[in-house]
Amino acid sequence: MESIKQVIHSMIQASDREMNQFLEDSRVATYQPYEVLAEPGVIPESIFFISHGLVRVIIADQAGDEHTIHFALENQFIADYSGFILRQPGLYYLQALEETQVFILPRKSIEWGYSNMQEGQKLGRLIAEFYFIYHDNRIKNLYARTPLERYNALAEVFPNIHNRVPQHMIASYLGITPVHLSRLKKNNRY
Repeated sequence: MESIKQVIHSMIQASDREMNQFLEDSRVATYQPYEVLAEPGVIPESIFFISHGLVRVIIADQAGDEHTIHFALENQFIADYSGFILRQPGLYYLQALEETQVFILPRKSIEWGYSNMQEGQKLGRLIAEFYFIYHDNRIKNLYARTPLERYNALAEVFPNIHNRVPQHMIASYLGITPVHLSRLKKNNRY
């Protein structure tokens, strides 16, 4: 519980009463490697805060092939945000890649925070800004950087990711084949 409180306190000022009420209906869950936290076709009703572990965000194309679009690490919030905000069925799978412990914040907690916490709106805005900037940079990287530049920048965005995620998932995230990733690593002594 302390990890989520510390992260929230790093973003906003919140009294003990506000924090306790905001987190009152949250619950802790532990997911095993490759277990799914959320799946497409379901309206997301929760936001997850990762206290320990790693989550991969996946989208499947029309042929059923999976594409890794994001990784989320400790001390980050994750959800199918568009589905959550619009109250529409999500498109993403959220999958634990190692034993992962999360705080599950139900919709009613999020809405209570927006309405009742003095800086609840600010908290929501800061989290939204983080993901907007992340996704904007992701699009820029896919179209304006070479695969080698994307690979070299990966550890800046996701520290120690190379030791935590299988290479084929990293290749998927980078938008290249596993063979291309192997060549990049070999030619650049990674």
